[in-house]
Amino acid sequence: MTASAATFNFHVPSAFIRLFAIGRTAARYGERLLGHKAALSDQIHRRVDLFAAMATAPAVRSASWQLGDEARLADYVDDVDDVDYACLRARLPLLTLAMGFAALLIGCAIIAPLSLLPIVITLSLGVIVVRRLTETGAVVWSRARLQRRDGTERLGAIMASAVSLKAERLWNEQCQLAMSAFCEADGQISALRRLQSGFDALASLIGPIAAFSVVVAAWLAGARGETMLLPIALGFAWLALGEAMNGASRILVANLRRDAAWMEIRKWKRDAEALASCSAGKTPVELRQELLQRISPTGAPIGNRPIALCLRPGFPTILVGTSGSGKSSLLKQIAGWIGEDIFDGPEASLSAAQRRVTTTLVLHDATILEDTVRGNLFDPAGDDETMWRALATVELDTRMRDAGGLDAWIRQDMLSLGEAQRLNLARALLAHTPVVLLDEPTEHLDAAQGQRILARLTEQLNDRVLVISTHRAICLRNSTILEL
Repeated sequence: MTASAATFNFHVPSAFIRLFAIGRTAARYGERLLGHKAALSDQIHRRVDLFAAMATAPAVRSASWQLGDEARLADYVDDVDDVDYACLRARLPLLTLAMGFAALLIGCAIIAPLSLLPIVITLSLGVIVVRRLTETGAVVWSRARLQRRDGTERLGAIMASAVSLKAERLWNEQCQLAMSAFCEADGQISALRRLQSGFDALASLIGPIAAFSVVVAAWLAGARGETMLLPIALGFAWLALGEAMNGASRILVANLRRDAAWMEIRKWKRDAEALASCSAGKTPVELRQELLQRISPTGAPIGNRPIALCLRPGFPTILVGTSGSGKSSLLKQIAGWIGEDIFDGPEASLSAAQRRVTTTLVLHDATILEDTVRGNLFDPAGDDETMWRALATVELDTRMRDAGGLDAWIRQDMLSLGEAQRLNLARALLAHTPVVLLDEPTEHLDAAQGQRILARLTEQLNDRVLVISTHRAICLRNSTILEL
């Protein structure tokens, strides 16, 4: 105990400094370990929520399940990373700094009240600089995002047309235009970093100014000898907090990136009011639109004249047309994923947002998740008997039993196109919406099997609105054929 007492005797300045250094190091690494664990755990839940929002967003549905545009998915992934980065590098450190400032200001008020004046003046200047950096940085970061996106789009278009551009001697010119957009974005980032350096210079002065103010204020108040130990300890605490303020501008920039990312992410999210405005008591049993102008996912009109639709339960509507005739686009339009058309229901009109809530759109490009059979049926609340019945309806129950049952792990390359298509149709059977839309449900099935499965589907979905698109006319009971 004698050696320990001598090493950490707070009456000896060098021992006091050693004790302070060890405590600061333990606190720093403890905060990092606990903070990183909490942040990373939080990120797992956040990423699940964000990507679930993207999967149900109108932009995704209108572009099909492949998203249609890889740049759109890349932007979304970058935005999710910005949100995660702000959680890890901004929210937790900012909370720690706020608690430290509060504790030290209370300590100054008790031990050396006179020191509060220069400290408050310095902090006020810091607040002014923070506001300026936040306002200017938001504009700069938004411009940089737009310029980078423009450069990426230009470069992607150039790479896709490399041969023709080189043949026409336009390759160098177009590449320079694309690279100039990236250069302008880098210029914006450089301007933001110059603002950061000014803020960091001011932030680095907070600790020394506060520590010096505390010691001087205590001295002027008459503290001498051992009574100076508490002011000196408080001064060292300010120095430690000032050291933690190094690079504080990164916290502000992380918040700027987070805010810009959230603005983009909100564009993906489903209209919240749709869920509230279309309650279970108002689910449609009939949809009518007498003058529907068909449109493509980009909004361009299809066809020269509007069409009339009357969709009723028990009377399947079959859309027949060649590839490119707009069958899939019409299904998306009925489902509310493209356009803003109003359909008449039995009690009230339904907007596109309301139809999205009450409609299941089963596209022909079936996606098989790397998950269990149960997970791929998209009915987490369903019981085993119902799931097996649905698989039997689409003639897939034997195949899934051989694979290991409902809890067997499957992925895309384990199923043929026909098996993936039939699994997709089983999802339609297990959907709990009053409107079901099937996009070319027999595309990868032979004629006899497709006819059998569709007949069973029609019978089991008899109480719901059913619309089917197909290349060739099919015969179903009470069906109405609409040629496009």
